Amino acid sequence: MNDDFDAPLTPGPRPAGLGFRAGLWTRFIRRILRIIAALKIVRVRVVNRDVVPSSGPVILASNHISMLDGVFLWGALRRRAQAIAMAELWKWPIVGFLVTKGDFIPVRRGDADSGNDALARMENALRHNGAVIIYPEGRVVPPAESVRFKPGVAVLAFRTRTPIIPVRIVGSNELLPLKKFRKGGKSFDRSKRVTVYFGKPLDPEDYATPGDLLRDLRWSVYALG
Repeated sequence: MNDDFDAPLTPGPRPAGLGFRAGLWTRFIRRILRIIAALKIVRVRVVNRDVVPSSGPVILASNHISMLDGVFLWGALRRRAQAIAMAELWKWPIVGFLVTKGDFIPVRRGDADSGNDALARMENALRHNGAVIIYPEGRVVPPAESVRFKPGVAVLAFRTRTPIIPVRIVGSNELLPLKKFRKGGKSFDRSKRVTVYFGKPLDPEDYATPGDLLRDLRWSVYALG
């Protein structure tokens, strides 16, 4: 492995999102989300969740097709996790409350300093044996569109020697379509089902470079479902 990724980092303070209070809020909010799913207010299916370890550092890298993806993926887990999310979500009713209590990590689009700070916070969470959620596409991308994955997720995996679990979310873009795709239809269509697929973990130790890992990660995400 390249020596640039072997330098140890002394962990900073334990993130609030991995603490006891956040754990209580996590269980409470996820119980509400499960009730919503059980009542079919929103129909959600989770596939292969057992690949996510119950403890230890892990990165979950997902596609991003809706502003609600963070809530669905975070809610599908059975352990505490910190997620990177667009700063705009903190201004949304209900969603803003959820991301605050979950200690999500805000990032401002187009702001390099904000992106670097988010990566540093995720690295610290991993060094405290936490789970983090990241969207390598860097923005909401309609399913018909394809973009390159940003390299930060692979660099993060190499620096911390943490496996990445590919995740694909399907249907959230139809549940809450982007405004430009509504075409006079519903802004929130609860008849649509959302499915969260978890894939086989990718170990950075099996790759020579972050670029090689990033290539396989992108293929693995899009191959799910």
